[in-house]
Amino acid sequence: MSEHGHEHGHGHDHGQDHGSGHAGHSHGVSPDADRRWLAIALTLITGFMAVEVVVGIVAGSLALISDAAHMLTDAASIVLALIAMRLAARPAKGGFTYGLKRAEILSAQANGLTLLLLGAWLAYEAVRRLVSPPEVEGGLMLATALVGIVVNVAATWCLSRANRSSLNVEGAYQHILNDLFAFIGTAIAALIVVLTGFARADAIATLVVVALMVKAGYGLLRESGRIFLEAAPAHVDPDALGDKLVAEPKVVEVHDLHVWQITSGQAALSAHILVEPGGDCHAVRRDLEELLRHDHGITHTTLQVDHASAAVLQGAQPGDRDLLPLDDDGHCEESHGPVHRDEPHEH
Repeated sequence: MSEHGHEHGHGHDHGQDHGSGHAGHSHGVSPDADRRWLAIALTLITGFMAVEVVVGIVAGSLALISDAAHMLTDAASIVLALIAMRLAARPAKGGFTYGLKRAEILSAQANGLTLLLLGAWLAYEAVRRLVSPPEVEGGLMLATALVGIVVNVAATWCLSRANRSSLNVEGAYQHILNDLFAFIGTAIAALIVVLTGFARADAIATLVVVALMVKAGYGLLRESGRIFLEAAPAHVDPDALGDKLVAEPKVVEVHDLHVWQITSGQAALSAHILVEPGGDCHAVRRDLEELLRHDHGITHTTLQVDHASAAVLQGAQPGDRDLLPLDDDGHCEESHGPVHRDEPHEH
């Protein structure tokens, strides 16, 4: 089987892919700038949070205390994001062949989970207060909420300047954006309390914020979960991609096609490609790599390219060992996923 060369795509464009934890950076700022914006937002939030806890207790407002609790998770989410960014920037070595880029996805998942857990606790407290509303100092609540809106607008703006294509930064951003909505709801509730004395407005505002927290938390868990389960990126259909690859000139079959994400914005692909006898394996591999890069933005590819055997051309599937010659060891013992065939073969 001297013609059966295993052509691997290692090294092509990998420096581009691994050299930055922020592929597809939408704002053109560096990871150092990202960390600086996150640190400024963290300072704003922790400073105001300490004041808000005291005021919330004095005013007897659950909405204010819930906002303060939410700000505590905001601060934690930013600290987690900063740690994850530092870990993700470490070079790949030892047993961590991708480096620690998944630390950012762990951070995003933790952010999503804390949003859901905090939302559950606040929902319970809000319902309890709807049944038996306590006295609320509306004026103090309103003043604090208005200051909170200003602080959160500033913090949200800081995080919007960072790279939100990173699911990690997006997690921290969602925390703070939800806190901004919470303060707006609290301010409206406080105004109602001041004007009408309707104390249940405090709990109703809390429930509205809980709904927003659940939506954001679920979104973060869903996206981070897809990455941990090695699912294909949301914008890539592996079956359609396999059909597209096998339609290229000289390609007879594509199997063992895997597409996954290392971290947000960094997709990887591997596949076993069979080309017609006499076809140029090197040229086919280069053409497929260019197609994947240009059409799908996938630059981290590993393509094993072989010449198709007579048995494969006659219709044997990968894994059909009884249909393959004994010396045909160029194909997969057991392929994963669908087999994409160029039928009929007319190249």
